[in-house]
Order: sequence, then structure tokens, then C-alpha cells
Amino acid sequence: MRAFCVLSYSALSVTWQLAPSKSPPKGETFFTSPSSFGEGFRVRLRGCSLPHNNEEEMPCCSVIPIGSKHLLTLHPVKFTVPDTSIFKQKALQWAAGFDVACYLDSNNYSDNYSSYSLIIAAGVKHELSASVGTAFKQLEQFRDEHPGWVMGFFTYDLKNEIEQLSSQNADGLHFPDLYFFVPRHLITICNNEVDILSDDAAATLSAIEQQVISASPAVPPVKLQSRFSKADYIGSVGHIKQHIIRGDIYVSNFCQEFYADEAAIDPVHTFARLNKISPTPFSCFFKHYQQYALCASPERFLAKRGGKLISQPIKGTAKRQTDAEQDILIKHQLKTNQKELQENVMIVDLVRNDLTHSARPGSVKTEELFGIYSFNQVHQMISTVVCDLQDGISAVQAIKNTFPMGSMTGAPKISAMQLMEKYERSKRGLYSGAIGCFSPDGDFDFNVVIRSLLYNADNKYLSFHAGSAITYDADAEKEYEECLLKAAAVFKVLGERN
Repeated sequence: MRAFCVLSYSALSVTWQLAPSKSPPKGETFFTSPSSFGEGFRVRLRGCSLPHNNEEEMPCCSVIPIGSKHLLTLHPVKFTVPDTSIFKQKALQWAAGFDVACYLDSNNYSDNYSSYSLIIAAGVKHELSASVGTAFKQLEQFRDEHPGWVMGFFTYDLKNEIEQLSSQNADGLHFPDLYFFVPRHLITICNNEVDILSDDAAATLSAIEQQVISASPAVPPVKLQSRFSKADYIGSVGHIKQHIIRGDIYVSNFCQEFYADEAAIDPVHTFARLNKISPTPFSCFFKHYQQYALCASPERFLAKRGGKLISQPIKGTAKRQTDAEQDILIKHQLKTNQKELQENVMIVDLVRNDLTHSARPGSVKTEELFGIYSFNQVHQMISTVVCDLQDGISAVQAIKNTFPMGSMTGAPKISAMQLMEKYERSKRGLYSGAIGCFSPDGDFDFNVVIRSLLYNADNKYLSFHAGSAITYDADAEKEYEECLLKAAAVFKVLGERN
């Protein structure tokens, strides 16, 4: 049996659920609320004969008779907020107080495969930290043991487990190669409707509502330095183009790191500024103890929706213009730029090939080729490739079959990864990896970790990578400028003028 009551609390319309095992009293009866909501707070329960509930879920409240009255212990199921911005700020600040937290924000972008506006996971019930060697096998077992919500990340260097590769470049961040956790608290927002899944969801809501949004601390600008001078970068592009001429590869993603030692940042406020300056569909704040990923990614690596896999590689970037007519012109130029089209179709072909390892025969198709999408800082060329998942291929196996994502490697994939290890000067780590989640229905969604600040609070090391596609026709100086364009939002957030 189920009963509902509606209350107003801090401008929230909240739906509560009576435990299925309890029969509600008839008529309208007032109950004393738990002390966490304040003394004298009352809720009116509308009791009536109710349909049987077959859903499998935890009791969300209990009714305890006390003399002629009842004590109603409430656990919220759903509530709606007219404006989610304040709730999101409070929830981010609350989540960041845990040792581990994941905040996935779509910034209200949506497409045919969007499922939630926001997902927040905080606290650890169970966790897996794995190194290259058997990481995917361990994740497969972890997922079998925990089929509900699981959040986490794959670092780029898992390529060394999938292929006979290695990573010897410098690493100042020291993220685990693979990390996933089952959260203690899970919050989702969809169309302004908030769901809280927690052992005590009422206490979780109360803790979030009690957050006082702190002012951004005054911190000095952080000066990032590059592993490459402009001349070094241009020289390296020249060497890579020689490999293209010899036929070793035909496209690569060449990345450079901008970094700072002894950097002091406030991760929550830094992410909030980044997300305001550059809101994107796959933004993410991830806290792993003393390591942070502050991500403004516009790119989906791989998602599963039912029996369908979706990949949306990005290749093709143009700077937004303040003048509306110029902006339209730049957008048109991107759509007709032969180099950008060439890069995009090369990666689409690579993604199509990767998906064949998980697809039902004949099901791989390109749903959209050369789509142009606009964000605050840039226009992007995005293609969408899909397939039907082959029977017997698990979610983890499907990810492994396509990892790392083709947009961050080049092609042929293995040769490009080998060469980039030679010419790049730092370990990519979480950059070029993926952050996301598995959901209880068997679906998953992971981004590409680009346009992201990575920070180790223990050693104060701050890192940002930017890359661009190198083809035979690439102009090294323009590719260098593209890296700076992709870094523009980060430079602005850190107070640096570039």
C-alpha cells in the first residue's frame, strides 16, 4: 500500500512516500515531523485506499503510533524546484565535503540520448582502484557484484593493458589507472525534478538545504607553463608529419601539457567558475580523495541506451565571435573546411571500426556526419556513430573494445598512440580518459576528459592538456593556436591572460 503527501519546504514541492508495509490512517491527519526539519514542522498526510505497489524499493518512511498521535519519519522520494541553480550550488558544495564525489552536469544541453540533467554521487559504500594489468577484468567483477549506480573513471594509460604499449613520460598527478565507486548518496535531476537515493534521504536533503554557499576565496592568479615552447611544438609537428608522409600514420592527436607547481586553488569554486564560463554537455567535478578533475568537456565517448551503443567524436574547432554575423560566417567556414572535414571523417571511420568489435553484424551506422554545435567558447564539428550491441558483450567489454576513444588517439590507432608517447612530454593520465557512470538499468554514459583542469591537492600540482589533430595538411602554427583556443576558458578561470 502507498500513500503520498505534499509539503512546502524552502520553496520546494516535495513528494513523500509511505512505506508499502504500512496502511495509512483514513482522512487527513497531522503528524509530527523528524527533528531534522525543525521543531513544530508539520506534514499533512492524505490517506485513502491505494493501489498495490510492485516496485522494488526501500521503505521511504515509517509511521509510529504514539498514543492518539503518530510520528511520521520521512524520507523524500522526489521533489521539484522551479530554479535548480541554487540547489545545484549547495549540492556541489555538500558533495565536495566527502572524500569521494562525482558531479555530472549536462548544463541543460540535451540530445536524443540524454537521460539526466544532473547526477551527483557522494560518499563511498564500495570502491575499486586498479592498475594497468587486470583493471578491466576487476571492473567486470566489481560491476557484477554491484549492479546499481557505479561512478568512476578510466585513464588514457589503460591503453597499455589493451595493447602492447607503455607510458614513460612524467606524471605529477598520480591518479589511479582505473577507479570506480558505489555511492552512499545518489541525486539526479531531470526536468527540475530531483530524486534522492540514500539510506536516509531526508537527512541528505536537510544537509544540502543547510549549506551556506561560501564566497569564492581570493587567490592569486595561477601561471601555467607549457612543456613546449612554440618553436618546440612546431618542430615536433614537423616530425609527426614526416611519419604521415612515410605512411606510419595518417592522423594523430598531438597533446601538450600546461602545468603549475605549488598551485593553490579552491577546486569547488574553480569548477564553478569554469562551468559558468564554459558550460558544456559533459561537465564534471570529480573528487578522488586529494585528486580532482574539473572538466568542461563537450564530448561523449560512449553511451549505452538499451541495446544501442552511441559514440559522438569531435574533430573540428572554430572560435566563437562576438559579432553575430561574423560568428555565423565562422560557423559556415568550419562546416566547409576541407581539413576539418578530413579529420572528422578519419575519426568516424576509426570509431566505426572500433564499434564493430561489439556490434551486431551490419548494425554500425553514422547517424549524423559533420554536425556543427555551438558552445560558449567554440563551435565544434560532431558526428554520431551508433550500433546495436551484440549478444554476450558486456557493458565493460564494449567500453574496452573502443578504448581509448579514436578522437584522442589518431589512426591507425596503435601506431598513433606509440608515436605520441614518443613526441609528447608528459603522461596523459586522466586526460584523454573518460568519466561517467553505470546505471541500474544496465546503461552507461562516459565523456571524454578534455578541456579539464586536473589537480593533486597533496603536492599542489595543477595540470591542463590541450591537443589538436595533425594531418598531412596541418599548419603547425595554426594547430598551436588551436591548443591555446581550447585552453582559453581555463586561462580565464585561473586569472591568467593569454
